Amino acid sequence: MKFVKNILLLLAALFSISSCNKAESNSGTTNTPPTNLVISSVVSTDGSGKVVITATADNTASYDYEFGNGSDIITVTSGSVTYKYTDGGTNTYTVSVTAKSSSGLFLKKSIQVTVTVIALPPTLFWSEEFNTDGAPDPLKWGYDLGDGCPNNCGFGNNELEWYTNRPENVIVQGGVLKINAIKENFGSKSYTSTRMLSKDKFAFKYGKVEIRAKLPAGIGTWPALWMLGSDINTAGWPACGEIDIMEHLGRNLNTIYGTFHYPGRSGGNADGNTKLINNATTEFHIYSLDWTSSSIKISVDGEIIHTLNNSVAVPFNHDFFFILNIAMGGGFGGPVDPAFTNGTMEVDYIRVYK
Repeated sequence: MKFVKNILLLLAALFSISSCNKAESNSGTTNTPPTNLVISSVVSTDGSGKVVITATADNTASYDYEFGNGSDIITVTSGSVTYKYTDGGTNTYTVSVTAKSSSGLFLKKSIQVTVTVIALPPTLFWSEEFNTDGAPDPLKWGYDLGDGCPNNCGFGNNELEWYTNRPENVIVQGGVLKINAIKENFGSKSYTSTRMLSKDKFAFKYGKVEIRAKLPAGIGTWPALWMLGSDINTAGWPACGEIDIMEHLGRNLNTIYGTFHYPGRSGGNADGNTKLINNATTEFHIYSLDWTSSSIKISVDGEIIHTLNNSVAVPFNHDFFFILNIAMGGGFGGPVDPAFTNGTMEVDYIRVYK
């Protein structure tokens, strides 16, 4: 019996050694770090700012790219990526690429390359300067009137205003557009305001937008500078896509919201971020959008609020139109201060560059 017991212990030891060797062998295979990482670049000479960067490496599942201009990291599996720099002039950037293994332990190897890019400054494609006193240009602007839908739904947000195109609510004076929200009984609501839009008059795809504006004060105000996909009548919302270049809540003074709405990320689950600024209601600031086929950046005064990686998976590759409005209250605006009487959003200009 003692002999048999020794044989069994010997077999168990051999099995244990074999299992360890097998585990070590598997570990050596699955945890092999990337090797032979090479990066190359081809810079466009047409002034577009485009660069094609290609990386290759052994034992690699994905590549992370950083482009040296503060943009988000882009991850690809093929190793090749096309990127467009938008800063005008001749600029030099250091591009970093990190190759990652597929082991789950994130074994990686990094390398850099320097690229010098010529990007011609964008040219003005369309603008609204609001330089003619009176009603906004009817060739550029129309209006959503009333409360937007049956049964006093407040444009689906339980908003408290009745939209009009009266000069009391919207007028161009002294080189600026003024949208005025007023506490008054009108229609079925206790406030009036204006919601103006360029739908069926002007829309565009890709470019840089700058809007210089000063926002209304008052708890319960909800001003917005935003865009909707021109196919909203057929695709519906959020399939058409929504880009909120600027939203502000009177109860959350100086916090600027930059947000994207699309299928899977809409309403309370929208894709966005905020940035705190100074004097949003007493000084003009520039709210901007940088929109390409690969990324969309929302900024205020040149500082990025939020970036979306654009692709065919999201509905931001077709024409969009502008909307300017002040809502009152509602699900996002919140309760209105009983002492509120009026508030004005002033817009100096809207400029679209391509």
